[in-house]
Amino acid sequence: MQRAVLAVVLLGLVTMTMVGLGQEKRPRARDLGVEPGVFPPGPLNAITDVQGVRVGHVTLVMGDTIRTGVTAIIPHGGNVFQEKVPGAVFVGNAFGKLAGSTQVAELGTIETPIVLTNTLSVGAAIEGVVAYTLAQDGNANVRSVNALVGETNDGGLNDIRGLHVTRDDVVGAIKQARDGAVAEGSVGAGTGTQCFGWKGGIGTSSRVLPQRYGGYTLGVLVQTNFGGVLTIAGAPVGKELGKYSYAPRTTSGGGGDAGDGSCMIVVATDAPVDARDLRRIAARAVYGLARTGSAYSNGSGEFAIAFSTSPGLRDRAGSTSPRTQSVLPPEGASPLFEAALEATEEAVYNSLFQATSVTGNGQTAEAIPIDKVRAILKKYGMAK
Repeated sequence: MQRAVLAVVLLGLVTMTMVGLGQEKRPRARDLGVEPGVFPPGPLNAITDVQGVRVGHVTLVMGDTIRTGVTAIIPHGGNVFQEKVPGAVFVGNAFGKLAGSTQVAELGTIETPIVLTNTLSVGAAIEGVVAYTLAQDGNANVRSVNALVGETNDGGLNDIRGLHVTRDDVVGAIKQARDGAVAEGSVGAGTGTQCFGWKGGIGTSSRVLPQRYGGYTLGVLVQTNFGGVLTIAGAPVGKELGKYSYAPRTTSGGGGDAGDGSCMIVVATDAPVDARDLRRIAARAVYGLARTGSAYSNGSGEFAIAFSTSPGLRDRAGSTSPRTQSVLPPEGASPLFEAALEATEEAVYNSLFQATSVTGNGQTAEAIPIDKVRAILKKYGMAK
């Protein structure tokens, strides 16, 4: 009984804190005139512009030390285990934990929601994904589940050793997943992350291809927790602000930081592409981080997961019969490569611009100063 009461109290604390965080109005990249690339975004400029994709967050902000959470991405509205989507993983630097990636690489399918959390909560996230999947209607005879779980390390702002994320938090994030606008910044798995020396978090963006390239939609969601020399639309923002990896110790925010951290990237598209070309699309998403100034350092894990929502490419559980599929040929994938580069770049910017300052675990990560960024972008002719 005491444990149940405590859970209710903690839930109330999380709710009140989120109301407070939501009071600060911050822009997205396009509000500052930053519009990477040549393809237009979807209506929401989010991964949920890909029809059927849903996103859910559970944000844990409690006391002075807990700043973490869970973000879940659901590929479609049905039973993902029974209708597996084609998927692939690309690893830029493998300093990290992407549970379930070996089976995705082997079979070319994703059979669960994709969950992001902190490094030491991967185990709890696997338990939550498995519990959710086993409980779904139609899965009564399921005896093996390949949970796909990624992470970044939020141990600076968060008491990561406390193992505060539970399987119930993970199930909650999955069940709360919705289409529509996606909350960004200091929420969910991005609650305690840092990026380029500033507060990082969750960011998202999308692109819609012209009809001559198929009219397909591609969306990206990132969990940013990495370093380097921040560049926005070509402007050297990190250097101008004096906060960047390998900066002299005399500069503001300097101190020889090597840019360690990690970035998780999830790419969704409705284009009929198979696992082979999804891996190539995932690679372009990782390459897209370079446009933002990523250092890809030794201690930074860069992982991308890509999937297609195309109904004709889904793998029905238990099916052994041959099937006819319509698959985009490799030569048709180039526009999707460009879309992945553009959407990843913009998603990183959105994660920074939307993030609010967070203090936790005895440290503070400041939100990137929008006015100063706007002035730098104007200086280089890159802003409104």
